[in-house]
Amino acid sequence: MVHIFNSVLLVSGYGPLQVGGSTHDSQKLKPERTMIMKKIYWVAIVAMLMGAALIAAAAGPASPTGIKNVVLVHGAFADGSGWDAVAKILEKDGYTVSVAQPPETSYADDQKYTKAAIDAMGGPVVLVGHSYGGSIITEAGNDTNVAALVYIAAFALDEGESCASIETAVPQASKAFKPDSNGNWWIEQDHFAADFAADIPPAQAHFMAISQVPISTDSFTHKVTSPAWKNKPTFYMVASSDRSINPQQERMMAKRANAKTVEVNASHVAYMSHPKEAAKLIEEAASSAHAN
Repeated sequence: MVHIFNSVLLVSGYGPLQVGGSTHDSQKLKPERTMIMKKIYWVAIVAMLMGAALIAAAAGPASPTGIKNVVLVHGAFADGSGWDAVAKILEKDGYTVSVAQPPETSYADDQKYTKAAIDAMGGPVVLVGHSYGGSIITEAGNDTNVAALVYIAAFALDEGESCASIETAVPQASKAFKPDSNGNWWIEQDHFAADFAADIPPAQAHFMAISQVPISTDSFTHKVTSPAWKNKPTFYMVASSDRSINPQQERMMAKRANAKTVEVNASHVAYMSHPKEAAKLIEEAASSAHAN
């Protein structure tokens, strides 16, 4: 701190310095004054930089460019909680995230809940689907607020196709999908981890097995009529160790959709075992897409 009183310069840490006086005294003070002023200058610069850093930190993450809203849609045998790690990354990076919860009771119901999540965002969105969620977003993606589609080991169906027809054409490795007497399909619990979630912690896979959401026959066999990927920018993540959808079929669907494609060595739940890669692909879709 510097204060000047009459002819005395008070500098904190240096004591009083005589400002007036003889030419000889002034000449002796010049080097010390120069040193003091330099120190004051650098202290001011450091203070300004620290202030700028604190303001930037208080402001939070920089707003993303492009589309700022993301809707995540789960697939069969799961619920929206599996998107937790991906959602956290996206939110940290400045995106607004909604996790839709289609009940898998019928294709119409699943469209209803997904479209409600899109509408609630109040603006353009990137629509993301995993597994059967891909079938959902293929139709729901025709909403004018959907700017881009992202498929994570998902069914990117063409007109007249269903999840069932894709699985029949080139069967998946798993043989653990079983129907019940109520028109729903389940994965046998003893095979759930190996065939659906082999690369996440065993305890997490076990809980998914005992809390799985069955998919209705109506949802699984519904034939798509108007694929949105024919008119929207599309991105695809292939899970090369998938036992629930044959990876060969995933690559085929990605190619015909002209999708920007990445491939990870993952089980069917690639979005859970590779959340960083999934979030990166979603953010690429968001930054490259344009609002309608």
